[in-house]
Amino acid sequence: MPDIRPSTGQQPKRAGNTARRLAKEEPALKGTFVSVLLLAAFIAITWIGVFILFAARN
Repeated sequence: MPDIRPSTGQQPKRAGNTARRLAKEEPALKGTFVSVLLLAAFIAITWIGVFILFAARN
């Protein structure tokens, strides 16, 4: 299917250094990963605690 958008007269930018530039600009996500793991552990412990409380009362 042909491109029917109006031409702006500009050529599309090439992705020459995109991989190198992305590798340089990516933030470190180790802190985010640790935070997500801690939150998941908290939720799991809470659910286990509630289940044990439910089982003990029945």
